[in-house]
Amino acid sequence: MTVLPRQEDPWTDGHMVVCGDDGLARRLAAELREVYRRHVVLVVPQERAGAPGTDLLADRTGQAPSAGHGTGAAPPLREVPASAPTRGALRRARVESAAALALLYEDDETNLRAALAARRLNPGLRLVVRMYNRKLGDRLEELLDQAVLVTEPGVDRTVLDASTTVLSDADTAAPALVATAIADTRKVVQAGGLLLRAAERPAPGRGEVPDPGLCTLALLSSSTTDPAGSEGSDTSGAHGPDLLPDDRVVQGSQGRGTVVLEAVRRAGAALPPRRLARRGATLGEVFSVRLRWAVAGVLTAVLALTATTIALTGAGPVEAAHVTLLDLFSINDPALEEPATRQVLQLLSGLVGLALLPLLVAGGLEALGTFRAAGALRRPPRALSGHIVLLGLGKIGARVLARLREHDIPVVCVEQDPDARGISLARDLGVPVILGDVTEDGVLDAARVHRADALLALTSSDTTNLEAVLAARTLNGGLRTVLRIYDDDFATAVYRTLRSAHPDAVTRSRSVSHLAAPAFAGAMMGRQILGAIPVERKVLLFAALLVAGHPQLEGRTVAESFRPNAWRILALDTADPAARRPDLASTPLDGERSELLWDLHPGYVLQARDRVVIAATRHGLAELLATGPQPASEPAPG
Repeated sequence: MTVLPRQEDPWTDGHMVVCGDDGLARRLAAELREVYRRHVVLVVPQERAGAPGTDLLADRTGQAPSAGHGTGAAPPLREVPASAPTRGALRRARVESAAALALLYEDDETNLRAALAARRLNPGLRLVVRMYNRKLGDRLEELLDQAVLVTEPGVDRTVLDASTTVLSDADTAAPALVATAIADTRKVVQAGGLLLRAAERPAPGRGEVPDPGLCTLALLSSSTTDPAGSEGSDTSGAHGPDLLPDDRVVQGSQGRGTVVLEAVRRAGAALPPRRLARRGATLGEVFSVRLRWAVAGVLTAVLALTATTIALTGAGPVEAAHVTLLDLFSINDPALEEPATRQVLQLLSGLVGLALLPLLVAGGLEALGTFRAAGALRRPPRALSGHIVLLGLGKIGARVLARLREHDIPVVCVEQDPDARGISLARDLGVPVILGDVTEDGVLDAARVHRADALLALTSSDTTNLEAVLAARTLNGGLRTVLRIYDDDFATAVYRTLRSAHPDAVTRSRSVSHLAAPAFAGAMMGRQILGAIPVERKVLLFAALLVAGHPQLEGRTVAESFRPNAWRILALDTADPAARRPDLASTPLDGERSELLWDLHPGYVLQARDRVVIAATRHGLAELLATGPQPASEPAPG
């Protein structure tokens, strides 16, 4: 394998090994080569060896690949044919001197065996494992990380690099699918549970004040006249894209579009109010107006009759109330030998009870029916509009539903299997669900797709997703549609066909490997890497770094630490160091704290204990990582 001189590119210290038996392996290899400029050894089955690789960064829009995003050719790729990731195959891939290893086989046991073998060959190897069994994956992370701590006893767990990271396709694809449905973009990064996107803004007109968002990431090239198509723009003009420009440069730029960082949000229906026993019934629904009026009538009658009994018979308040209730419910003995006043009061109480008790029983039955119905699946409201129709509540659909509700977006789900994984989640969240085959007549109508903003087709069948989108187009020609397609080539063909048939509507077709590869690549680069966003033919990397050991940051203010065209501090993690989440790119779990301060004052002085989120160019981040403390899991240069 050809290795570039270290002084040319520090990123070539240690190659990457990718093992897999499906399209995700080749897409991940392309991501590592094109975005991060790393040497890659690809271990694939014999029948897949020599197969043409897919362009990782080519959007499913038919455009040329745009996220190679850098000057110079991508580093070479070496293939190692092997039917399984055995110890011999890992040795041929030179795992002993590799920086990271990705195990992407569809069989969890195969990945587990290979991970254990690789850890023995290289205790400091960074492992990224694809696992469908999340519980087993969490145990595997603990086991292999503990192995590193045993072999490297001097390592501090708080600064330990990503020794082992377990990911699943569903976890990594969900944020990108949500961003595509909400904002029609795949340029997203997740940091501390917040979904961020790079929004391209056209050049402001005369007298207009541009919205800087969280910050300005780049100035687009002067030859770009259509910001929406800048990914494929010609950057050979007078100006290429300026990454991380100074504020004075941004203010002085004329006629150039900008790329700003902003949070992915959308105003939608508010989340349901607090529920009883997670059944989806509110207090107002259980205690209806009729039930409340019935209870109020009974209490009023009891008080009035009790007061009358006290006045006419001279009984005490407790005795009078007791006798009144017995007469009201017709369970007292007949007052045959008592005074006429007592007999009249008993008859009056019985008549009042006959009038009010049926109302009370009817209200109670109505409350019981409401409570039981709340446990069933809701139906879409008649006047619902501006929502997202989600087809499929399987492994990926359930995670996408959870993310959509986190953003307070109204959703209507369609699922054929009543025992699907996401049905219980939809019931708990109070999300309307339609049980039925989406290809049958009337199902999309029931989901109010003609008044929806977007359609997410995430079933496990490519043909079902395509058929559903075609049917939805006949009901709503301007509907934004996102398809989950397993095969990349088929996804491209579907996109081009739908774009030709509906040029005015937004259509995106995504394969799971296309969406998952960036997250797997970021994990291979280390837990500090949060993601990458393409800007024309360049790329910006986002990372979380400890300030300690970085002279460019430590003891400097936020403004002083900013280096144009190299790096820029975006946020500060204000959580206590002991309570910090080790991986800001993952979705927060219960009990984990992630308190990122994005509106950071320029005069804040960075302390050694601080952790910051930065945006950087490849060379800028390489310089920071080269001067910072090297974690023990980082291997020696290969």
